Amino acid sequence: MAICFHSRSSVALSGSSSNYGRSVSRRRRRRWSEFISPIHFLAFRSCGRGFQMKSSNGYPQIGVSLKDEVLTVKQSKDGLEQADSIVSITVVGASGDLAKKKIFPALFALFYEGCLPEHFTVFGYARSKLTDEELRNMISKTLTCRIDKRENCGDKMEQFLQRCFYQSGQYGSDENFSELDKKLREKEAGKLPNRLFYLSIPPNIFVDVVRSASCSASSLTGWTRFIVEKPFGRDSESSRELTQCLKMYLTEDQIFRIDHYLGKELVENLSVLRFSNLVFEPLWSRNYIRNVQLIFTEDFGTEGRGGYFDNYGIIRDIMQNHLLQILALFAMETPVSLDAEDIRNEKVKVLRSMRKLQVDDVVVGQYKGHTRSGKSYPAYIDDPTVPKGSLTPTFAAAALFIDNARWDGVPFLMKAGKALHTRSAEIRVQFRHVPGNLYKRKFGTDLDKLSNELVIRVQPNEAIYLKINNKIPGLSMRLDSSNLNLLYSERYPREIPDAYERLLLDAIGGERRLFIRSDELDAAWSLFSPLLKELEDRRVAPELYPYGSRGPVGAHYLAAKYNVRWGDITSGSF
Repeated sequence: MAICFHSRSSVALSGSSSNYGRSVSRRRRRRWSEFISPIHFLAFRSCGRGFQMKSSNGYPQIGVSLKDEVLTVKQSKDGLEQADSIVSITVVGASGDLAKKKIFPALFALFYEGCLPEHFTVFGYARSKLTDEELRNMISKTLTCRIDKRENCGDKMEQFLQRCFYQSGQYGSDENFSELDKKLREKEAGKLPNRLFYLSIPPNIFVDVVRSASCSASSLTGWTRFIVEKPFGRDSESSRELTQCLKMYLTEDQIFRIDHYLGKELVENLSVLRFSNLVFEPLWSRNYIRNVQLIFTEDFGTEGRGGYFDNYGIIRDIMQNHLLQILALFAMETPVSLDAEDIRNEKVKVLRSMRKLQVDDVVVGQYKGHTRSGKSYPAYIDDPTVPKGSLTPTFAAAALFIDNARWDGVPFLMKAGKALHTRSAEIRVQFRHVPGNLYKRKFGTDLDKLSNELVIRVQPNEAIYLKINNKIPGLSMRLDSSNLNLLYSERYPREIPDAYERLLLDAIGGERRLFIRSDELDAAWSLFSPLLKELEDRRVAPELYPYGSRGPVGAHYLAAKYNVRWGDITSGSF
């Protein structure tokens, strides 16, 4: 088994040992030997790649000539300019559903829009025995073209497919990744190679793939980056262990932990809405906001994925990542700049300010079988891949609090569930009642009808709307609640890019703003891990709710505990 060591300092080492002596002076070699112990040197050599100084972002710190990679560079009066570069994208787990349904279509969409670099190549890597042509046939079935540019769809698709290739191999095989490296170098000949690996694989083999790929198939002269899919562990301990293992082979800046919800158009627009509109920023605090609701509902069950889902449950699958990330973006203070580190610093502050979650502030549920209009719907435990008697929740609601000056006392209510009455994801901001409202008699005793509400609908039918009170035209004084709305499909008829497109493009460009940093991940798990442990240790039985319903009754009692009504049930939408 090969060993690949990662120094805890800000540099990682890789490269071509056969050219080491020809690349640098003896003086420079002596300096490197002072930096690296003999044991570490042997560890690098065991990767079969030798070593070369790299900075924390994966770029070489000094130029070296490589036996196997002759770069074409341009001469200028100031010296050497950068060579033409090429990006090689390897989708590990290429035969899986995520790769076929999301990653390859997203790459094609970027190519179709002219967003990918001029020189790029795409490789699929999986255990399945496929030829290049079989891979192309497989992914061609899921590629689609933009609605407004369909006239050249066939030509573009063919051009993209001709840049797609395949390498079969085991996920932990240095030999197979060396074969991939050889094919990559053939495509990259004469250009500065940059490599992106997308790990569309189960988390239990992340480390094996990172070890083999970083040792045997990383770029010797350009950058190498890895996109890692969730889940990032099951709790704080397993998440830290995974991070530590990845950092044995990679620097933090090479790891791109993806949460595709951060790439959603309306989530991206959240900070724009707040920080570039004077009307909202002064209101964004406990002084004016009564509660915030983050809601995620699906109108289907696990449907054959129960075996995977049962190992995680709805809290780990949705709340701990998607909804908590949105909450952090919503509640953070104004960052110093739009730089990735400045934004992520503010998100971490929010997560670290959050109050410990109590079991009394959480409701868990599980959908049961139900018959409606002559059609039968299965229970969660009817899924043959789910263990009999499983207590894994398919629904959860929670009340969270941020103990800082801006949000003290404001309940942030989360709700996520499967097999509910509708599919939606939205943020609902309910504002406080107007003090001494002159028109409260017109609405009766239900003051909630007087409350303003800002709704950001992430999916489907992306929209932003604000509920206001106004007079109904006529001679009498009758009041009504209406929506000032921005419906994206009407205002922006252009098709909205998929979240994976934005995140892939950011990873290629080295933009980390929408990816999760290790301390951010640790803070998120620190909030939910104690709760999950207590639920599992006490074997808390989930409240059953019918398939296709609005969820457990307990969720309404939880909201009422904090004098809140769920907005997706009591408020109308358009």
